[in-house]
Amino acid sequence: MLSFYKLEIFIPKSHFRQLQIALHNVDAGHIGDYDSCLSYSDVIGVWRPINKAKPFNGELNKVCEAPEVKVEVIILSENLEKTLSAIKEIHPYEVPVINIIPLLNTF
Repeated sequence: MLSFYKLEIFIPKSHFRQLQIALHNVDAGHIGDYDSCLSYSDVIGVWRPINKAKPFNGELNKVCEAPEVKVEVIILSENLEKTLSAIKEIHPYEVPVINIIPLLNTF
């Protein structure tokens, strides 16, 4: 049985601090005697809104790009659903990009 997941979350820089607080509030990034542990890096996101999309940034049918932050955090398996809910509450995108990566263990 898996005990941990690593989440990769892509979010506009403007919403990073809100995300950090939301993750802290659901105890994401709790590793041993440390909490609020995460890593983040600047990236450039590229997308094209199509059909009936209502993009946070960009225009329909045009390839767009903008600075984003990629946030990486480790969570306990049993906290997955509440963590995803907390992220979706503050995330401005119609479809947040959240990669869920199963981990066998973390040290």
